Amino acid sequence: MGIKNLFSIIKEEAPEAIKESDIKNHFGRKVAIDAYGPAKTTSHLMGMFYRTLRMIDNGIKPLYVFDGAPPKLKSGELAKRFQRKQEATENLEEAKEVGTAEDVEKFSRRTVRVTREHNAECQRLLKLMGIPYIIAPTEAEAQCAVLARAGKVYAAASEDMDTLCFNTPILLRHLTFSEQRKEPIQEIHVDKVLEGLNMDRKQFVDLCILLGCDYLDPIPKVGPTTALKLIREHGSLDKVVDFMRNDPKARYTVPDDWPYEDARELFFSPDVRQADDPLCDFKWEKPDTDGLVQFLVNEKGFSEDRVRSGAARLEKSLKSSQQSRIEGFFKVLPKTEEEKAAHKRKLEEQHEAKKKKLKEEKKEKAKAKAKPRGAA
Repeated sequence: MGIKNLFSIIKEEAPEAIKESDIKNHFGRKVAIDAYGPAKTTSHLMGMFYRTLRMIDNGIKPLYVFDGAPPKLKSGELAKRFQRKQEATENLEEAKEVGTAEDVEKFSRRTVRVTREHNAECQRLLKLMGIPYIIAPTEAEAQCAVLARAGKVYAAASEDMDTLCFNTPILLRHLTFSEQRKEPIQEIHVDKVLEGLNMDRKQFVDLCILLGCDYLDPIPKVGPTTALKLIREHGSLDKVVDFMRNDPKARYTVPDDWPYEDARELFFSPDVRQADDPLCDFKWEKPDTDGLVQFLVNEKGFSEDRVRSGAARLEKSLKSSQQSRIEGFFKVLPKTEEEKAAHKRKLEEQHEAKKKKLKEEKKEKAKAKAKPRGAA
């Protein structure tokens, strides 16, 4: 699920934190990928195989991270997901009878349930492809963030916004399906998020908990605008909760057993493998073409020509993996102290100009909203 409405808040309050780009802009980068997204497709092996090939073709070196055992606090959310899948199955059967093709596709996606067998098959496939993977002790997003902070990879790739709560420097969204769906990759920088929101990391995590996360339900009647306002006014979730429980004018009811401190602890101290763990030393190896043919063609019915073609693409990519990012050859850096100072001033001026433009746009929006209806 991630964090409810977090992306829309960042887009509104910290637009400079978000960059949109084509997959080719990430040539030469190693990326830790939350394997939940690619593994949950209906034809999970086909999705994993061809999406990985697309990334490899564009010069990206993927590293997949699988979920381990979920934290106990997450059991409630997992139970809800199971219930939603049961409801979707019922809706799917109804859609097949009287619904449209679009309804059938929508409810089919919602019925997909990732099993241990799915994950085991995906891991077997990755090993045959020569692509490294790791099984996290608990949350894959938390493990991706550790690897990104340590510089083992450029970024963490996930569709779940809660990856930012685990303090990944950079989050990539839409990486595994950007070309297929014709959507740009979203690159979100956590330092710019904090700067735009004018918050430290603890306040940011408190905001995300208040918005609603996988670990506990949000407080009733608290939407994104209210959550942001409350954290800014009170400074911390502890003070927000005290206000709600003790202020007679407060319109919100906080459940007695609302374990927000536990949720916060899971974001700040998740169970992860540290980057210096030997299991976090990753290698991209030559694909096992015969093994891929045996698994995908003989056992799963894939096209042999496509599988052999894919293996050849993987092998070709491995040979060229030493190539550096193109901009590394051409980027001009200032040399003298005077040039460095001028370069710094130019960056500061550009930053100030952007801030000024954003303020003016906000003022114009505010004026437009305040303008009475029917006014010229």
